[in-house]
Amino acid sequence: MKAKIAIVVGFAVAVAVILWITRRGGGDGGGKPAVGGQTAAGGAPGPAPDGPVTEIGFLYSTEKKEWLEAAVAEFQAKNPAIKVSLRGMGSIDAAGAILDGKEKPVLWSPADSMVLAMLRDDWETRNGSPLFAAEGGEDEPQSLVLTPLVFVVWQDRAEALLRASGGSITWEAIHKLVTSNQGWPAVGGKAAWGFVKLGHTDPTRSNSGLQTLLLMTYDYYKKTRGLQVSELLDPKYQEWVKQIESGVSKFETSTGTFMTDMIRFGPSKYDIAMVYENLAISQLGNAQGRWGNLLVYYPPVTLWSDHPVALLRAEWVSPAQRDAARKLVAYLRSRPIQERAMHQGFRPADTSVPIRTAEGANPWTRLAAFGIKVEVPPAAELPDGAVVRNLMTMWSRVVAAR
Repeated sequence: MKAKIAIVVGFAVAVAVILWITRRGGGDGGGKPAVGGQTAAGGAPGPAPDGPVTEIGFLYSTEKKEWLEAAVAEFQAKNPAIKVSLRGMGSIDAAGAILDGKEKPVLWSPADSMVLAMLRDDWETRNGSPLFAAEGGEDEPQSLVLTPLVFVVWQDRAEALLRASGGSITWEAIHKLVTSNQGWPAVGGKAAWGFVKLGHTDPTRSNSGLQTLLLMTYDYYKKTRGLQVSELLDPKYQEWVKQIESGVSKFETSTGTFMTDMIRFGPSKYDIAMVYENLAISQLGNAQGRWGNLLVYYPPVTLWSDHPVALLRAEWVSPAQRDAARKLVAYLRSRPIQERAMHQGFRPADTSVPIRTAEGANPWTRLAAFGIKVEVPPAAELPDGAVVRNLMTMWSRVVAAR
C-alpha cells in the first residue's frame, strides 16, 4: 500500500515540475520577448540592436490603422534600434490634443491636409513658431496614401434620385429631397421608404464630416476654390445647410461606425451616406445581398484625404528621434508598402504605382460593377485654417445647437 502511495506522489510531483518548467519557458504562448528581440505582428523577432534604442511616438488617424500597423511592425523588425509607439486618434481630436500639449508625438498623420493646416495656423498663433517644415523644405509633410469622398447609396434609392436629378447625385438634389414633406415619393420613390435618411459624421469631431460640410458649402456657392469667411456668415446659406442636416438623425464621431450601421440595418437607418472611398471598398462586399445592392457614386466635385505625415518641429523632438522618423517615413513611402495599401482600398501616394492592375483582388477591377472607379472628379481647393475653423463654428451654432 505504501509503495502505491509513493508511486502516485512521485508521479504528481513529476507532472508539477514539468508544468512549471513549461510555463517558465513560455510554453503557454503568453510570454513577451525582451525589447532587443521585440516580435513584429505576425513575424519573427528582429535582431538585437547594437546600441541604444530610439523611441518615436507616432499619432495617426485610425482610417489607416490596419495598413500602418502592419507596415510599422515590419519596419521595427528590420530596424530594432528604433521603437515606434503608435497611437490612433481622430484627426480633429488629435490636432486639439497636440495644441494643448496633451499629446507630444514625433510624427503625426491626420486624415488630410485641411486639419494639418488648421493646427499649423493655431500653433503659430499661440506659440509664434512653426510646428511643421515649410512646403518645399526639408521634412515638409508628405502624403502617405490617398482616398476621395464618395456617396454610398442603396441601389433602388439611387435609381429614383438619379431620375429626378438628371443623372448625378449632388448636394442640391439631396437638399430638394430632404426638404420635401412628401419624402421619397417626391422623386418617384416608394412611400414605404418614408423621408430620406442621410448619413455623415460630426464635422467638429470627424474629418470626413468636415470634408462633407465643405463640399456642401462649395456646392451652395457653385465654386471649387476661394471660400471666404464672410460667405459662411450668410443667413441664407446657413439655413440651407441646416435644412440638409435635418436629414441626419445622429452625427456619429466615427465614419466606420455609421458605415457599419448602414450595412447592418440597411435603408431603415441610412439611405445615402458620404464616406471615404477606402471605407466603401472595405465594406461593399459585406453589403451586397443584405438589403439589395449598395452602390458608390462620386460627387461632381470631391475632396481628397491625402493622409500627410508631419515631423514635428517641437522642443520635445531630439535629433536622434528626427533621424529615426525620417527612416520610418521613407519606409512607408517605399513602393512595396505603397502597393500593399491598395489591399485596404487606399490609393498609393507614390504616383509610379499603378492603381488598376491585373491582380484579381484589385478593388478597382473587382468592384467596378458597384461604382468604384479609377478616374476621379476634380477636387475642390482646401481653404486656409481660418476658414476651416469658422466653418466648424458655424455648424456648431446653426446645426449642433438645434
